[in-house]
Amino acid sequence: MPLALLALAVGAFGLGTTEFVMMGLLPDVASDLGISIPTAGHLVSAYALGVVIGAPLLAAVTARMSRRKVLIGLMGLFVAGNALSALAPGEHWLLAARFLSGLPHGAFFGVGAVVATGMVAPERKARSVSLMFLGLTLANIAGVPVATLMGQHLGWRATFLGVSAIGLAAIASLALLIPHDHAHAPAVGLRRELVALKSVPVWLALGTTVAGFGALFSAYSYITPMLTDSAGYADSSVTLLLALFGVGATAGNLVGGRLADHSLRGTLFGGLTSLIVVLALFPVLMSAQWSAAVAVVLLGTAAFVTGSPLQLMVMEKASAAPSLASSANQAAFNLANAGGAWIGGLALAAGLGATSPALTGAALAVLGLGVAAVAAVVDRRRVDVSPGRERVVATHLPEQAEAVRY
Repeated sequence: MPLALLALAVGAFGLGTTEFVMMGLLPDVASDLGISIPTAGHLVSAYALGVVIGAPLLAAVTARMSRRKVLIGLMGLFVAGNALSALAPGEHWLLAARFLSGLPHGAFFGVGAVVATGMVAPERKARSVSLMFLGLTLANIAGVPVATLMGQHLGWRATFLGVSAIGLAAIASLALLIPHDHAHAPAVGLRRELVALKSVPVWLALGTTVAGFGALFSAYSYITPMLTDSAGYADSSVTLLLALFGVGATAGNLVGGRLADHSLRGTLFGGLTSLIVVLALFPVLMSAQWSAAVAVVLLGTAAFVTGSPLQLMVMEKASAAPSLASSANQAAFNLANAGGAWIGGLALAAGLGATSPALTGAALAVLGLGVAAVAAVVDRRRVDVSPGRERVVATHLPEQAEAVRY
């Protein structure tokens, strides 16, 4: 695998750290700024909103630019957002800075996935994406716990300065390791990029991401009360258990990337099925401390097995606009974060028990598996199964047509 993937992983590590560290810093930020914890929770939403808006917007605007320069520029925006977060004088300034920090997140992963797959042989594309995502999963093992401890001992502003330093290291790595490329200037530019997203298979792939990762966040958003109220862990043990989730996510990400290079759709179906089983067993697994720890690892593993296959599938379904589609998948991931947490919260509010968000997550995973199955049927129907036939299929653009062998 190219050493340049290390540069992408460093950037992903910084992005993953700043995305998830705010959860652990909420009490400190709320106390320092004189606001309630629920109000401070809007800082999490501001980052997610930045991802959802910035992912497709920045990918579309930079479609004709050198991808190397785009990646460096996105990390520069990331550094600026985190530095401004550290210097924010009040709640509203911090909200704006968190929104700014989130803008480059999805576009970086989107463009980075295109760069990663372009540097390897076709049979290693999923593995290359998983190695970039390795930085994101490692952030849950090391980045978030260390950044949280830094915030507790040195102040939350020091945390964001530290994350800015990671961003600077990523910029240096990108400049040193990513090959120089030329600006991309497709014949029809942004119009073709947007037309490519009208494809039904693309939207089915994005829908699978929303439902599948919505299942994860339905449970993971409320993993702390499950571990303390159901499994009987002390609050002080939760940080270590969340690091175990990162271990499982890292393992699932690497295994999923390797398996997806052999069978993309098979890995996706297997990952979603495993996620259904794990979440359905949560009420039983959370009845004892040892099995609860196992459940946390299995949750991370089963969920992130599907990460690389979904990213690669979206890119393949929108081959005319891989950067935009790949970035849109990151926006879908953050919609899953917000939507899954909301649905899991409804189960808790209804008094269904501490482990009820896991069961709603299992239902969402079933929905994701159903959407993936529909996508498989649509793909099959779009292909003329008669062997050896070749026909010309018109594209959305009247001036172009491509010969497709079925």
